[in-house]
Amino acid sequence: MFLKTIEINKKSLVADIVAKDYRTADVFRRYGIGYCCGGKWPIDIACEMQGVDADTLRAELETVVRNIQISSQINFADWDTRFLIDYIINVHHSYLKKTLPGMQVMLEEFAIEHVKKYPFLEELEQQFKGLQKKLLQALEEEEKETFPYIQQLINAYKNKDSYGALYLRTLRKPVEDAMFKGHVVISDIITSIRHLTNQYNTPENVCTSHKVVLARLKELDMDIMQHLFLEKSILFPRAIAMEKEILGG
Repeated sequence: MFLKTIEINKKSLVADIVAKDYRTADVFRRYGIGYCCGGKWPIDIACEMQGVDADTLRAELETVVRNIQISSQINFADWDTRFLIDYIINVHHSYLKKTLPGMQVMLEEFAIEHVKKYPFLEELEQQFKGLQKKLLQALEEEEKETFPYIQQLINAYKNKDSYGALYLRTLRKPVEDAMFKGHVVISDIITSIRHLTNQYNTPENVCTSHKVVLARLKELDMDIMQHLFLEKSILFPRAIAMEKEILGG
């Protein structure tokens, strides 16, 4: 199910496409085309049944199956601090804002149909709701408080601002709160979700929807871990180091 190279044409079966690349499930859901147990229709027929233009659908599918990778040779620690902040906002924050609401709906719909067979889904749904709430709250705090504070830190550090120390003594908690409180809660919830889903491993003979849910959760997990790494291991320690130097130790 994970990102196999596929050829998409009007005769491709909906279920086969999703089975090869879970990311296509969102496109089909958006157009009301079933892809699970009833997804044995070719794209052209499925589109005709839903009144969807097949060429438009296929173009969207081809877009989502593109594999975009970042080289493991990139050293994030070498990046300029302002650039790193922009990267976190435009890549990781944007991903979460776009992904979380749709995943919530998908998980709710899946749980309604499968919770009797898989009782853990009730707890999984609650854990995800808690994760979504905490993440969206963290994004807002970072964009409105933490990151602007770090920008001020950078200015004071580079310009040797005489008022820098006074400013920092009144506003030094945003970085510490984000690093030592918010990240711990998010990591704990992710750990619980991993446990509930058996590390995102699907049981034998499960439906396509089950595989899609776990694949999407694994994708989310990987993005969050990279996001937290950039902040906890690079951005926040760098900000705290500047803060200490400005304050004289």
